[in-house]
Amino acid sequence: MTNGIKKYVGAVDQGTTSTRFVIFDKKGRMIAMHQIEHRQIYPKPDWVEHNPEEIKKNAFQVIKKAIQKAGIHPDELAAIGVTNQRETTVVWDRHTGKPYYNAIVWQDTRTDEICKRIAINGDMGCFREKVGLPLATYFSGPKIHWILEHMNGVKEAAENGTAIFGNMDTWIIWWLTGGPEGGVHITDVTNASRTMLMNINTLQWDPEMLTHFGIPVKMLPEIRSSSEIYGHTAIKKVLDAKIPVSGDLGDQQAALFGQACFEPGEAKNTYGTGCFLLMNLGQNRVHSTHGLLTTVAYRIGEKPAVYALEGSIAIAGSLVQWLRDNIGLIKKSSDVEALAKTVLDNGGVYFVPAFSGLFAPYWRSDARGLIIGMTHYINKGHIARAVLEASAFQTKEIFDAMEKDSGIHLKSLKVDGGMVRNELLMQFQADILNIPVIRPTIIETTVLGAAYAAGLAVGFWKEEKELKANWSKDKEWQVKMPQAERDKLYRGWKKAVERTFGWV
Repeated sequence: MTNGIKKYVGAVDQGTTSTRFVIFDKKGRMIAMHQIEHRQIYPKPDWVEHNPEEIKKNAFQVIKKAIQKAGIHPDELAAIGVTNQRETTVVWDRHTGKPYYNAIVWQDTRTDEICKRIAINGDMGCFREKVGLPLATYFSGPKIHWILEHMNGVKEAAENGTAIFGNMDTWIIWWLTGGPEGGVHITDVTNASRTMLMNINTLQWDPEMLTHFGIPVKMLPEIRSSSEIYGHTAIKKVLDAKIPVSGDLGDQQAALFGQACFEPGEAKNTYGTGCFLLMNLGQNRVHSTHGLLTTVAYRIGEKPAVYALEGSIAIAGSLVQWLRDNIGLIKKSSDVEALAKTVLDNGGVYFVPAFSGLFAPYWRSDARGLIIGMTHYINKGHIARAVLEASAFQTKEIFDAMEKDSGIHLKSLKVDGGMVRNELLMQFQADILNIPVIRPTIIETTVLGAAYAAGLAVGFWKEEKELKANWSKDKEWQVKMPQAERDKLYRGWKKAVERTFGWV
């Protein structure tokens, strides 16, 4: 046992492809980490699912292993935070903990018809003022509706309070704090703001939205701030200690927080499975007219909520995985950079990865992926280059929309996520945006953001100034590309995107 000295904070990062637990010290340095991948389940085209019980098992396992790797006693953890793939939807029995169906993943588009049916006079933006979001398959509300509609007996169970809903944050926190034996059924404002069910002005579940989607309020978690004590760990076999569970942020908001983007106008882009560009708006709610989302960035304890503008791209790092797993062009994801470097440019080839439609700024569920501009000259190096450039071009589209919506000209962009190790991509991103791109020393900012939120709640860190002092720059990419070349490449991209529309 320790002398009750709390030296560390831990955080669960429940992502789209894996779950990990990371332990940080006071300086925000990573002490230990353990990660386990989970299966991607594709029952039909456009359907994407995860097994929630596999993810729960993995979450327990990574906590146990990371603590062992760190060589610490669980008592040395001051708090645990949770961050999660947002919108991914689970409905389960509160008495047994058994899911009624697999988790329906954010990328899944089976709810397209539900969204069209709910739209008022065919207007997919009809609820924007209230929820900050367009009607899209991306969000949790339509997914809950699908489960209630298609699984026998779930609607009745939801009405009597037996069937409960959560995104992955809620599912993990419920199990961490006891599951069927008194687990707390909560979510935070950031995750609730991705359901289409929370009123972005009141930060409460909206009765009108619940009626539109046919969702009983009894099945919904309580909405709390992103940083407060929700409960304590009650998983004796995994963790023989009662540790406060006190931070909860959707993954992209967690990355914004981990990057210490606390001032209005500060922005970050995360290059993970998808790509997510968020700009801090302070306490202002800007309703986008350029296809972006208005979302809650974070809320610390009793302080007012902070809002953000967000542009979401469905396919970024997962396009590199597709190149590896489905096409076999590379053996491991990191090989893509070396292959792309075998050519000087994309050779006129563009790859638009609209595998499940296009997210921001288009919101076109009828689009599908394409590779265009092929000639006899093209080889696999050009394809690899087009794969990397796709993330940068999509980011540029969101970047332009964000400047128009906010009226703020971004002078630089902070970046994080697995893909920022790719130097070729980072240089091309700086070139196509025409501003410097900055990578922090700690690129795992998502899980760090969740740890920060948890630590603030228990006084491990006293204020945001301490977190800002932890942030440091690892590398900066300056613009090298001439304007004429930038314009020509971007025109080509825009043309390619238009060719994807109306395929379905």
